[in-house]
Amino acid sequence: MGLDLNSDLGEGFGAWTMGEDASMLDIVTSANIACGFHAGDPTIMRRTCALAVQKGVRIGAHIGYRDLAGFGRRAMAVAPAELRDETLYQLGALDGFARAAGDRVRYVKPHGALYHAAAADAGLADAVVAAIREYDSALALLGPAGTQLEESATLAGIRFVGEGFADRAYTAAGGLAPRGTPGAVLDTDHAVAQAVTLAETGSARIAGGDATVTVSPDSICVHGDTPAAVEMARRIRAALGDAGIAVASFT
Repeated sequence: MGLDLNSDLGEGFGAWTMGEDASMLDIVTSANIACGFHAGDPTIMRRTCALAVQKGVRIGAHIGYRDLAGFGRRAMAVAPAELRDETLYQLGALDGFARAAGDRVRYVKPHGALYHAAAADAGLADAVVAAIREYDSALALLGPAGTQLEESATLAGIRFVGEGFADRAYTAAGGLAPRGTPGAVLDTDHAVAQAVTLAETGSARIAGGDATVTVSPDSICVHGDTPAAVEMARRIRAALGDAGIAVASFT
């Protein structure tokens, strides 16, 4: 029994930093690296790719809306054709730094508002998948299972990998509870428990209660900007090991 552990990294910009990327790369098996649209810049992209390769962590393109000011968490009206081009642009940019470091991008994961929008909108999901096919159809798409992203990827012959979140509570419909919802962001103890539950039963907590919803992930995410994210990830990996669950990348 194995499971991937991923984190969103490289999310600084210029002199502004976020998270402890170097420490997180000692723990996770896959790194979703920002591509310069919601966060990241060429220097950060190069540095994060180099660290990932050095530590044997798989590189994923963490694509987002072109929204540095809003960190990619604001809903935006982007036409599918434009989203296809912006996805291809971000993917190619990060892959250049990954190859300079001695590896390549292995998968794509949408970020923030785009993650949720493309999960619900077939046109946006198709646009993301179209860019992946144009660039390299061997790439995988990481996202929420049972959504438009999975359907679009499957129809296009792109490998889809379902994702769950250790540090976030869910809605009854299976989506992530909005960050402003009470109980939406889990503390370390609850995140560790949820990671093991996700791995063992494929279910996660619904915000504000004890009920659960089916998620069935092949990869579990720990957000790099979550308070005490490194300690959380370290404890999650240890708890998965104690439960007899091997942690390994999906690519």
